Amino acid sequence: MKLQRSFLWRVLCALALPVLAMNFDFSASAQEAFSAREKYTKAEYQIPMRDGVKLFTSVYVPKDVSQKYPMIMQRTPYSVAPYGPENYRPQLGPSPYFSREGFIFVYQDVRGRNMSEGDFAWMRPYKPKKASATDADETTDTWDTIEWLLKNIPNNNGRVGMWGISYPGHYAAQALIDPHPALKAVSPQAPMADNWLGDDMHHNGALFLTHAFNFIINFGRPRTGPGVAQFSRFDHGTTDGYKFFLEMGALPNAQKYMKNENKLWNEWMEHGDYDQYWATQNVPQHLKKVTPAVMTVGGWFDAEDVQGPLWIYREIEKNNPKAWNVLVEGPWCHGCWARGSGTALGGVNFGSNTSAFYQENIEFPFFMHFLKDKGEMKLPEAYVFESGSNTWKTYDAWPPKNVAEKSLYLHANGKLAFDPPKDSAAAYDEYVSDPNKPVPFLKDAAIGMRYEYMTDDQRFSASRTDVLVYQSDVLTEDLTIAGPQLVELFASTSGTDSDFVVKIIDAFPAKGGDPMDSYQMLVRGEPMRAKYRKSWSKAEPLKPNEVTPIPFAMPDINHTFQKGHRIVIHIQSTWFPLVDRNPQKFLNIYQAKNEDFQKAAQRIYHSGKFPSRVKVSVLK
Repeated sequence: MKLQRSFLWRVLCALALPVLAMNFDFSASAQEAFSAREKYTKAEYQIPMRDGVKLFTSVYVPKDVSQKYPMIMQRTPYSVAPYGPENYRPQLGPSPYFSREGFIFVYQDVRGRNMSEGDFAWMRPYKPKKASATDADETTDTWDTIEWLLKNIPNNNGRVGMWGISYPGHYAAQALIDPHPALKAVSPQAPMADNWLGDDMHHNGALFLTHAFNFIINFGRPRTGPGVAQFSRFDHGTTDGYKFFLEMGALPNAQKYMKNENKLWNEWMEHGDYDQYWATQNVPQHLKKVTPAVMTVGGWFDAEDVQGPLWIYREIEKNNPKAWNVLVEGPWCHGCWARGSGTALGGVNFGSNTSAFYQENIEFPFFMHFLKDKGEMKLPEAYVFESGSNTWKTYDAWPPKNVAEKSLYLHANGKLAFDPPKDSAAAYDEYVSDPNKPVPFLKDAAIGMRYEYMTDDQRFSASRTDVLVYQSDVLTEDLTIAGPQLVELFASTSGTDSDFVVKIIDAFPAKGGDPMDSYQMLVRGEPMRAKYRKSWSKAEPLKPNEVTPIPFAMPDINHTFQKGHRIVIHIQSTWFPLVDRNPQKFLNIYQAKNEDFQKAAQRIYHSGKFPSRVKVSVLK
């Protein structure tokens, strides 16, 4: 990955990309400061749903009534502030292009949040069979809102678009389950697909502690009714998250801060396994009659929802062969395509303003085409950024079809290679995992799930005795991995349960004076809670010191390991406080006691009989 590229090189690369046949004004004059108050009239409504609950909705209508406009809507649990018809948002729509062009902008507080009536439910499950004509869920709330807007907002052209990032992206995805006929274009961005299997709060059965705790302690506070009051942030009393969560101890001790009044935290602690509570929240399973055009957007380095966009795109593609469905993935952290330039993340530079490119060439043309019939739509099936080479790529399928399936095998003496090991059956590497001295996920002190961890330099953990390190020979040519990775570990533990964290790392060569001198960039890391190795819903203990296969999937990557670099894999059993600590004994971790946490001897095997590996898709 080169930190500096010439201006000419960047221009040539841009010209090599597919050009969208659009005639929009993206000149400097179009980027001048814009005042929504000058060109839009704001009104606020309490829109009735079929069960009588009213949802607070802000609508911004262009003052120019010489034409009809499509509506573009966002539904959110985070507040449509500022409230009051005289108070305007500083920006309308996904990017500045939209407010200058002219749309009717709709923002809605979802059921049970802020100024809307009703009760809030975490990722409220879709009800395939409604008990009555007044039975409601998020799909009916979206439908009823669109129906009301079409009848009551003047100068609309009968078309509606939806977009949203993170939780609002989840609501955009839910709108696709049973879409209103007027809903023509939807862009779920960083949407949650399943909050137990890979988004936000859990990954492969392991709780993402620092994110789950810090988010829900404010978001999950009880309310007495509609209101605009915002809760103040929780005061940890320190900026050191490692220290705070280690001193908090076992998960039941969180009630010291939750005060047993946080309904959502209590629900999560009551549903440790993948039971009906979680299964009914899964969105992709219901995406079977998608009629709007869909553009799902994600970030390769999204600390919260890297998995959701991929799952939603794939299920729409599988179940709706006639749907217009495109995937966009950039080198972004959570929602960073809508804020900031997307030029860098942490110590890694991506060589260009990727956010501006996306907004101008992908997002705006998508909505213009499907909501206003402007421009010829030539977006590919997958528009994805390739880190490492720092280039945008287009494919007619994701994952790409022109790949070769290969395996990166672990070998003795810390070697990593595409050739399988030939060691004896007993060949292994061993480390002692102590949950009371866990491996940190950051080299610096931080109280939260810092976005930069997704690309952070991993040298700080490589020297620990409880981290196994395997590295390839120096690459003699570029190697691009595009798609998912499947981990197949053969492991044993002296305990009855364990976590195994696998990290795929791009090790840069030594270059004195270069900011990336010997940098070890995290490309993808993922934990696996071993008791769920056979079933997400039915945990099973490990037999002490018995070799056991531990298979699991890691989210897709699209990364080029350049010539002169090495591929490195780390294996460890703690990643704290990003991931909650496993006591390393088989029990309900959400009911664990401080004294339950014990050391365990971990072995990772690399023999002909037990060939631990990571299966990857290498671009041809």
